[in-house]
Amino acid sequence: MKGMTLRAVAQACHGIYHGDEAFLDKEVSSVTTDSRKIEKDGMFIAICGARSDGHDYIGRCFDDGAACCVSQRELPGEKRPYIQVESSLEALKQIAAFYRRQLDIKVVGITGSVGKTSTKETIASVLSRKYRVRKTQGNFNNEIGLPLTVFTLREDDEIAVLEMGISDFGEMTRLTAIAQPDICVITNIGLCHLENLKTRDGILKAKTEIFKSMNPNGTVVLNGDDDKLVTIREVYGKKPAFFGIENRENIYAKDIVNNGLEGMTAVLCNVRASDGVSEFKVSISVAGEHMVYNAMAAAAVGAELGLSSREIAEGIAELETISGRNHIIKTESLLILDDCYNANPVSMKAAVDVLASARGRKVAVLGSMFELGAEEEKLHYQVGEHIAEKNIDVLLTVGALASHIARGAEASLQSVAGYSDAAHRCEIHVFETKEELSDKLSLLLKKGDNVLVKASHGMEFPYIVKKLEELEL
Repeated sequence: MKGMTLRAVAQACHGIYHGDEAFLDKEVSSVTTDSRKIEKDGMFIAICGARSDGHDYIGRCFDDGAACCVSQRELPGEKRPYIQVESSLEALKQIAAFYRRQLDIKVVGITGSVGKTSTKETIASVLSRKYRVRKTQGNFNNEIGLPLTVFTLREDDEIAVLEMGISDFGEMTRLTAIAQPDICVITNIGLCHLENLKTRDGILKAKTEIFKSMNPNGTVVLNGDDDKLVTIREVYGKKPAFFGIENRENIYAKDIVNNGLEGMTAVLCNVRASDGVSEFKVSISVAGEHMVYNAMAAAAVGAELGLSSREIAEGIAELETISGRNHIIKTESLLILDDCYNANPVSMKAAVDVLASARGRKVAVLGSMFELGAEEEKLHYQVGEHIAEKNIDVLLTVGALASHIARGAEASLQSVAGYSDAAHRCEIHVFETKEELSDKLSLLLKKGDNVLVKASHGMEFPYIVKKLEELEL
C-alpha cells in the first residue's frame, strides 16, 4: 500500500510505536479490523465492538502473518511491532485519511436520503466503461465501513465511487475528511433519521457537510428537482451541476417511457459528453422513475470525467441490480421486487410506485420504518394513504409501526365514494411478526403475483424474500 510504512502510519494516527525500529520503513500490504481477514504483512486495527473486543485477537493476527497491529492498550511482553493509540476507532479514520492522500485517484462521494446505493451502482457502471473503478461494497458507508473501503484502493485504481451515509450532525464532516471527494453527488433531501436531524432543513445541513473536505476545485452534482438542494447556488465559488426532469438548468430528461418492471427509457439532454453529443436515448433495465434520476446523475459525473455519450449510454444499459435494492427475482410462482435493505417514507412510496407499474396482481409486503422521530406513526399512515391511490391489490404489513400503513390505506380507501361496491379493492392484512406472515403466505398469494418486499433493515426482511423464493403455488 503506497506510503503506508509503519513510521508514516504511527505519525498519521499520533500513535506510539512499539517494536524493532528496523521495521519502521516497512509498508503494510493491507488493513483490516476483521481478524479473520488478516493477510501476510497486513495491519490489524483492534476495535472494541458491541459484541467482541478486537484486542482479544491481536496474538492470532500476528501468528497469521500481520506485520503490525494497532491497539488502544499497551501490550506487555509483546515483541512484535504494534502502534499504541488513544482510540483505535479514531486511528482507523486518521490512517484512512492519510492513505487517501497518498493516492492519485479521483473520488466521487455520494450521499442523500434515498437512492445512494442505486446511484452509486449506476455511476460506477458508467465510469467503468473508461476507467478502473473501485466502489463501496455492501453497507460499508459509515465511519468504519468507509475507511475499510478506502483501504481496498490500490495505485492502479483510477476512480473510487464512495457511498457516504449518516444519521446525525458531524458524521458527514468526519466522512468527507476521509474520502476527500473530487465530485460530490447528493441525490435528494428526504425524510430519514429525523430522530436526530429533526427536519428536512436539518437533513440538508447534515448532508451538505460533504463539501467541507472536498476538492475546492471539484464539482458538485445535485438533484435540481429537490426543493432543498436547488437552493444551493454556489460551492467554493462554483455553480453546482443540476439534473432533473422538471428542472432544466443543466442535464434533464424527456420522452420518459415506463415499461413497468422491465425498466425505463428516456432521452437525456444537455449532457456535455466528450464526443460533443448532448442529447441521446438511454435504456434503464431497473424499474422506477427514480432510476431516471440515477441515470442523469451518472451522465453528469461521466461527462465531467470525459466519457462519450456512447460510453455513458452503455454504462447505464449494463447496470445490474444487487440484492435488497430494487432487485427483481423471478420464481416459478412469483415475480419478487426485493427492496428490503432499508426504508424511509420517500423510498417506501417510490417502491410502491414501481410495484404499481407491474402487469398483473400487485402485492405489497411492508414492514416498519425506524428512526423517524416523533411523527413516526403519521409518516407510516401517509404511506398507507399513498398506497390507496395506486391500485395495489394486497397489502400485508408486519410490525407495530407498519400497522399504521394499513390504517392509512384502509381509512383512505373507505373515504372513496362507492368503495364498498368497487370492482377493485385492496385486501389488507396486519401481522405482528415476519414469522406470523410467513405461515400465511401460501394462503394470501396467487401464482403470477408481483410482490414488493420493503422495510427498515432492522426488520430483517431478507427472511421474507427467502420464504417467497421457496414458495410453490
